[in-house]
Amino acid sequence: MIIIDGSEGEGGGQVLRSSASLSLVTGQPFQITNIRGKRAKTGMMRQHVTAIEAVCAISDSSCDGLAVGASEITFRPGKAKAGNYKFAVGTAGSTNLVLQTILPPLLFTDGPSHITLEGGTHNMLAPPFDFIARSFLPIINKMGPKVSARLVRHGFYPRGGGKIEIEIEPAPLKRVECIDRGRLCSVNGTALFTGLPHDVAEREVKAAQKILDWKEHAIGVRQLPEDQGPGNILLLEAEYEQVTEVVSGFGKLGLKAERLAKTAANRMKGFMDSKAFAGPYLADQLLLPFALAGGGSFTTVKPSQHARTGADIIEQFTGRKFAFDQQDNGVFLVNLSP
Repeated sequence: MIIIDGSEGEGGGQVLRSSASLSLVTGQPFQITNIRGKRAKTGMMRQHVTAIEAVCAISDSSCDGLAVGASEITFRPGKAKAGNYKFAVGTAGSTNLVLQTILPPLLFTDGPSHITLEGGTHNMLAPPFDFIARSFLPIINKMGPKVSARLVRHGFYPRGGGKIEIEIEPAPLKRVECIDRGRLCSVNGTALFTGLPHDVAEREVKAAQKILDWKEHAIGVRQLPEDQGPGNILLLEAEYEQVTEVVSGFGKLGLKAERLAKTAANRMKGFMDSKAFAGPYLADQLLLPFALAGGGSFTTVKPSQHARTGADIIEQFTGRKFAFDQQDNGVFLVNLSP
């Protein structure tokens, strides 16, 4: 049994989610202690419990100690089975983090699956739905499987109430080389809001445009129905020939619209000024599928502690190590050792 200290490295929920995915694919049980040991509020939150419950539901796995607030669990994997599944986080907890936990094992089943997830779709502590659909899943599809995502209803923090649907057609994961992102095809952005004054979104657009200097009307405003909020997110998208980068900024109490927009716009500008294929969040997400494919490489900006922690967990389950090598142009080349 693999023993994991959940407080090591980045010390967040990723350690738990990646361990569950890898356990199911490799057939190795694990025990994790000090779950989310470096978070202000340690232990499992509702979305983490839902993720493990979902893994158990698709595979007849067992998990001892599973509960909100738990700091230690023991997980014994079954075998993932294709099917129609529905999971509700029950709060504004991220549906997308639950998806990331169950998707890898479902890619190795012998038939298609349909997944319905209810909860938060746009949560400041997780990638928004738009990132999953536009940045992450297209790379998975290049690797062989066919995965599509549909946003049925937005769900913002703290209300939640969102809904997404996922169609999965599994296929063997093949190695891909994601080195060059190609030429820039288009840029666009949207300030989504509901239950807030219209000028909040307008101020975000103006502040972002000053930094990015995109064409007029490249960033627009979209008001959602009142029952999907309150909530606010600024989404910025740069589509290249080989990859799409999605950067987001989430509205919250006490955060000025201009500051939110400047932070998001500077992140997008930093990516566009680089030569990297993957932004920091996409790099995090590519490690696990690349490991399960047995190889491949990609370029990225400076790897985060989150990415390096993910690489450490992968090594514990597979024995294979990722190398992060800085290149002359400043980007990092990420390779999986033989």
